[in-house]
Amino acid sequence: MATRVELCKAEQVAVGTALRVETSGLTVAVFNLDGTFYVTDDACTHGPGSLSEGFIDGDVIECNFHNGQFDIKTGEVVSPPCMIPVKTYPAKVEGGVVVIEVD
Repeated sequence: MATRVELCKAEQVAVGTALRVETSGLTVAVFNLDGTFYVTDDACTHGPGSLSEGFIDGDVIECNFHNGQFDIKTGEVVSPPCMIPVKTYPAKVEGGVVVIEVD
């Protein structure tokens, strides 16, 4: 059964930015793309980079460590050196709070 996890208030993540959130044993990046929220694991799949500290260009996040790129919406690799997609979590806003469900 999935567990509901509250991550942050939506107002904490300005449009075009990301926020690192550590809660319930997870470390995730919460992205606000034009008012729609997306959540991925914060750790780059290639190295020790933090995706929430990366550079956002449209719906792509560039890791700040080796400059690999991921699609924020799907987690798919856009540009090497990354080879493994990053895990994504369907996100929604409930009562002004960004929430996900995890198994």
